[in-house]
Amino acid sequence: MKRVFILLGLSFTALIFSCNNQGGKQSENNGDSTVLTAASRWSAQKADAWYQQQGGWLAGCNYIPAYAVNELEFWQAATFDTASIDKELGWAQGLGFNMIRVFLHNLLWKQDSTGFLQRMDEFLVIAHRHHIGVMFVLFDGCWNPDPHVGKQPAPTPFVHNSQWVQSPGARILSDTAEYGQLKDYVQGVMGHFKDDPGVILWDLFNEPDNDNGGRFKGDLSAADKYKYAFILLKDAFKWAREINPSQPLTVAPWHRDWSDTAKMDPMDQFMFNNSDVITFHCYAPLAPTRKEVEELQRYDRPIICSEYMARPIGSTFEAILPYFKSRHAGAVNWGFVSGKTQTIYPWDSWTKKYTAPPKVWFHDIFYPDGKPFDPKEVALIRKLTGVKE
Repeated sequence: MKRVFILLGLSFTALIFSCNNQGGKQSENNGDSTVLTAASRWSAQKADAWYQQQGGWLAGCNYIPAYAVNELEFWQAATFDTASIDKELGWAQGLGFNMIRVFLHNLLWKQDSTGFLQRMDEFLVIAHRHHIGVMFVLFDGCWNPDPHVGKQPAPTPFVHNSQWVQSPGARILSDTAEYGQLKDYVQGVMGHFKDDPGVILWDLFNEPDNDNGGRFKGDLSAADKYKYAFILLKDAFKWAREINPSQPLTVAPWHRDWSDTAKMDPMDQFMFNNSDVITFHCYAPLAPTRKEVEELQRYDRPIICSEYMARPIGSTFEAILPYFKSRHAGAVNWGFVSGKTQTIYPWDSWTKKYTAPPKVWFHDIFYPDGKPFDPKEVALIRKLTGVKE
């Protein structure tokens, strides 16, 4: 039986509907969903060899420091905090985590490309010190469509991911004449780190067509979001292939119906047909998660679930993590330290009023002082990763 490699990570994704929502999907195919250039995509054999080189079971989290309300506050020079990062990645190492998924932003490159690369280098040094590999995410279709550099707004109290920003914002996404700066960003970052052993994987675009439930003024319509995100998605693969990094490329579909290739969303088809390793997102309980893995095995490539774990809806460490461990599959949950992203609150906090933390956290593992939300979860993670108490 072919071994399946699944990196799991939890995201903020699609507000209250995440891996079920089809909003933003168009029925027509906005362009060819086949491979851009067959010769440039990794062979299945090369992808399998990459998997073998990862040294066994990968486990980790989608990581943003507790001090940051979004990607910009994470990385800008005025707020980039290596001491906090070092402390938190020490906690990650203590769980046996050996991989993290980390979001970047095109405005960081435009603002200060030299300084941005320097801070990324510093981050990779810290991650390496803790024996953690990094999966960088270049673009993101989720949440606020109007990002700005500089001082970031404070989080809205009790609201999940209240200040997270899309990359690029709606204005740039909908103006293809501006894509030259996005090409510079993609190729500048990837060119710098194309052979860096600390980078294990490139995720080009997180949930490109996520319409965010139409919650934001200034966001594109669902149809336009899909149209322009598909254009940028194709360009991103082209730009990345021109760099030809030593690490694999991927983008994760998240609509959850992949049982029939002929009926699959065209963008999903394109993602699967162009990714070196297969990734997907799912916040479902074990049975649907298992079903999706079985469906995706037909691609005969390593499989990575780059977002999972939302406790109240059945995607829990207890339900999911042992299953993937039993299949020698990696696991990277969404969220780590409870902080300014406030992802302990559920997606429905955008429409339902909360006045106190929920008894059961939606995401995240640790309080800001390093105390675990649930010591039993931490014990389970350590048991499965092989870390001794």
